[in-house]
Amino acid sequence: MEIDDDAAEARAQGWRTLAALHARIEDTLERTLQREHDLSVSEYSVLDVLARQHGFHLRMNQLSRAVVLSRSATTRLVTRLEQRGLLQRYLCPDDRRGIYTELTAEGRAALERARPTHDASLADALRQAEGLPELAPLVGTLAALPLRG
Repeated sequence: MEIDDDAAEARAQGWRTLAALHARIEDTLERTLQREHDLSVSEYSVLDVLARQHGFHLRMNQLSRAVVLSRSATTRLVTRLEQRGLLQRYLCPDDRRGIYTELTAEGRAALERARPTHDASLADALRQAEGLPELAPLVGTLAALPLRG
């Protein structure tokens, strides 16, 4: 099966555009969250994912998938956040092999302080990207996505 060169190039260009937009946004968020809240983007993401869960907890493997990190990277990240008092781990009561990661009250407070900064920084990064002809169509597509309930 031969791949159409034009279609392959279009997909590759689309991927490069998506990667460029992601890198710009991630860089902006990283600098802002670090400067104002001493949180990395990954740390913020973990806090945010956990805050959106019923009971503010997830199993480690679920958290790893949700934040798109390897299990070992997730474990190191959770350990750092646990040392700062933002998370805690405990054994799953109905399956002693499972470990839950749970947001602490301090973690929820840190997230609530950082959320306005994150959201404003994200909006600013998207506004700036919208001004670049190569990124504007993708920013427009993102803006048109339906909100998840």
